Amino acid sequence: MKQRFSDEQIVAILREGEGGSDSIRDVCRKHAITETTFYRWRRRFGAMSKPEVRRLRELERENERLKRMMAERDIELDIIKEFLAKNS
Repeated sequence: MKQRFSDEQIVAILREGEGGSDSIRDVCRKHAITETTFYRWRRRFGAMSKPEVRRLRELERENERLKRMMAERDIELDIIKEFLAKNS
């Protein structure tokens, strides 16, 4: 899924909204997002800094890669079990 904003941009928008110079409604209007989106982002990224968001994204990618590897390994094991069952 392609996001319109990068995680770093989201954190910057959240910091802008929490800065107090503009209301959250004004910040949302400026970036063409809904207040619901702003609060959803704040729930996910609330206290994170940009380096923490980058690290989170790296960990999520690594997790996806490991899940794919596990799925491939499980398929290979199933194939081996079927092969051994036919040869027994």
